Amino acid sequence: MNILEKLQAIQISLKVNKGQRNHFGKYNYRSAEDVLEAIKPASEEHKVMFKITEELVDMGGYLAIKSTATIYDLEEQIVSSIGSDAFAVLDMDAKGMQNPQRTGSASSYAKKYALGNLLLIDDTKDSDATNNHSKTSSKPQLKIGTDAFKKALEAVKSGKVTIEQIENKYALNSAVKQSLESRKQ
Repeated sequence: MNILEKLQAIQISLKVNKGQRNHFGKYNYRSAEDVLEAIKPASEEHKVMFKITEELVDMGGYLAIKSTATIYDLEEQIVSSIGSDAFAVLDMDAKGMQNPQRTGSASSYAKKYALGNLLLIDDTKDSDATNNHSKTSSKPQLKIGTDAFKKALEAVKSGKVTIEQIENKYALNSAVKQSLESRKQ
């Protein structure tokens, strides 16, 4: 197997559980350490080595950590490798953190994403994409069976408004949206 075949085999078989919990945001996530722990058996099995390097870079006036995750083939006579980069800006305004903690946080974030990009870790949307840190929608929730739902349904049926217009006014869960769509004819 060459390095590309080995990387593909690892990408296909690797599973990394979201073993950490953010109690503030109420979601599970995986850390860089979770990914590193999961790749060690694959590294031994496929005779490859993973290495992560980091450097401090300027990104348009902001300091950032550039993390590069690289896989090396240990069976090749000539050094054969594939790498992936990720960046994380240092948040110098993060409250409650000292500078070493800010740097460590950015380092961990960049490392996790460099590894995730290299290994194609994609089982679900990452919590960073969906996390609202307990911020609730300012829109009222539209619930099935309420007067507001009945009025919205009649307005959609009559063609006076679209479901998109209802979504602009109300927070809709999937059941409410599906109910409106199925009854609009």
